[in-house]
Formats: sequence, C-alpha cells, structure tokens
Amino acid sequence: MQNKKINPVMLFIKESWLLIVCSFVFGLLLAAINAAWQPRIEQNKIGNISDALKTVIPQAKNFERIWSDEQITLDESGKAQKVELFKATASGKTVGWAYTSVGPGYADKIELMIAVDANFEKILAYKVLFSNETSGFGDKIKNDYYKDQFKGAPADELELLKLGDETVIDDKIIAISGATISSEAVVSIFNTYNTTIKAVMKEKGLLK
Repeated sequence: MQNKKINPVMLFIKESWLLIVCSFVFGLLLAAINAAWQPRIEQNKIGNISDALKTVIPQAKNFERIWSDEQITLDESGKAQKVELFKATASGKTVGWAYTSVGPGYADKIELMIAVDANFEKILAYKVLFSNETSGFGDKIKNDYYKDQFKGAPADELELLKLGDETVIDDKIIAISGATISSEAVVSIFNTYNTTIKAVMKEKGLLK
C-alpha cells in the first residue's frame, strides 16, 4: 500500500486551527476588556496620585503638575525614567515639591511619591504608591516607624544602617528588622532620584 504524502503546512493547519482561533478570540476579548477598563484605571491612578500628594504635603492648598512625563536619566546606564513633578503651594507660596519615583524591591518594583521642602534641602515625607513586598516584613516600608525616619532628613545621599536610634533624624536610616532588602530598596530610590531631580530642576530654573 502506497503511503500518501501529507503537505506539512496543511498538517500544521489541521492540527492547530482550534488553538489559533482560540488565541485570536481571547486576544480580542483581552483587548476589549482592557479598552473598557482603561478609563477607570486612569481615573484610579489620578485619584491615587491626588491622595498621595495630600498625604506627603498636607499643608499645601494647591498642587500644580510641572512635569507630566519628563524623561530623566538617573544613572550611568543612560536609561531614562518617566517622572511626574508637582509644585505644592499655600497662600501663594511654594511649600514643597513632590515627584514620582520607582525602583526594584524584594518581590517587585516599588513606586513612591517623594516630597521635599521648597528649597529641596529636606525630605518632607514619602508615600508608597505601589509595592508587592512580603506581608508582615517588607510591607512595613508603609509603616510610620520606617517612614518617620525620612521626615526632616537631608535631601541628599542617605545611608542605611542595620542598628541605631530610629528617632534621630539625620542621613542615617535604620533598617526594618527582617526586611533589610525592602528597607534598602526605599533608600536606594531616594539616593537614585534626589540628587538628579534637584540638578534637573535647577537647570530648568525651578530652583535657585
């Protein structure tokens, strides 16, 4: 009996057509769902940013968005990172600045809203916009115990220590017990952004 030669292209279509059709249909469904939810996602993001600004500079009455998607080169790799910058004012005076920042954490990226004073000399506060750090350990970067160490610290290079007095406000940050990597990640974000953002703001005439 003579064997019938099968075209490999036809064989591929015959054995995989259902998978191709399903992939196409599910792709369309995901695109439709994403399009339907995108406005709500954007609205939630705006609300999240607004809440963060009020948290880190509560004395401000108004926030003006200065940069919406400024591309800032933060390190020697030359890779640019999008930064949003806000000017906080009260009674017509600048009371601080706040900017978005991001860096690698223990489990995922960590996004912060960092606030500094009007002259960019001292840190006012930070708020975690996004993190997926370990519950009960790394997620303590959201706790006042850790965050309060940054309030009033110099807006320059910070140093992370494993032991020390966390009530002393200076350039030394005491790590969270059991969460050194997450603690270090937050300090690293400050050190990566603060100096560069300040320099760029001076170049653009936003600071003296």
